[in-house]
Amino acid sequence: MIIRRFVSPVLAANCYVLFDPESKSAVVVDPGALTSEPVGQWLTEHDASVAAVLLTHAHPDHMWDAAAVAGEQPVIVPSPDRYRFTAPNYGLPPEFAFEALAGYPLSAPTNLVELAPEVCQGEGAPIAPGIVIRGIPAPGHTEGSTVFLAQATADAELASFGSVGEQSDSGVRLVMLGGDVIFAGSMGRTDLPGGDDEEMKSSLRTLATVIYPETMILPGHGPATTMAHEKATNPFLQFGAR
Repeated sequence: MIIRRFVSPVLAANCYVLFDPESKSAVVVDPGALTSEPVGQWLTEHDASVAAVLLTHAHPDHMWDAAAVAGEQPVIVPSPDRYRFTAPNYGLPPEFAFEALAGYPLSAPTNLVELAPEVCQGEGAPIAPGIVIRGIPAPGHTEGSTVFLAQATADAELASFGSVGEQSDSGVRLVMLGGDVIFAGSMGRTDLPGGDDEEMKSSLRTLATVIYPETMILPGHGPATTMAHEKATNPFLQFGAR
């Protein structure tokens, strides 16, 4: 599996395409506003088809183009965040009036489904041919915030994300799609509706314990990093891990 990143021009939210070259299947993670066109162009160039859209959480900057990208394919959302599709601006401050920021209204997915429990059990589960992920619930930023683990080929595109650390001898990297839980040097805010500081601390303690240090973190905003680097330098992770 390879990973390609796109950055939304609205709030600079990261969107990731997980692509299996053998099956030509793709899973698009967190398609924010104005990402559907560049994502679609890339998929066409690689003769790829969207098998699903996967959301780490359902804040509008991470799901605005979900319907446009998915078409008839499933949009998978952690169940506690499903309600946000009917109230995308719920409790957000005026500067996050997202329809004005995006320039067009939110379209409801035709096939909105909740994240299957088996994805968060054992070794995870396939969500598309050749694409296996494992979810770890990490509430605190939103009620349903979830990080996803996957194995990706450490190709030039992955290297361009600017992470620290080394890949395995096999040329495969363990990656964590971190949403807005952990950023390079920071963490997701907890002061919006659905956020909870104590839950965030608990989530950070869990992730600091169970995620391998060499894991590459692909966050919802900003550059990539590794768990080892964040445990050594991120004051929020250090605070939460106590």
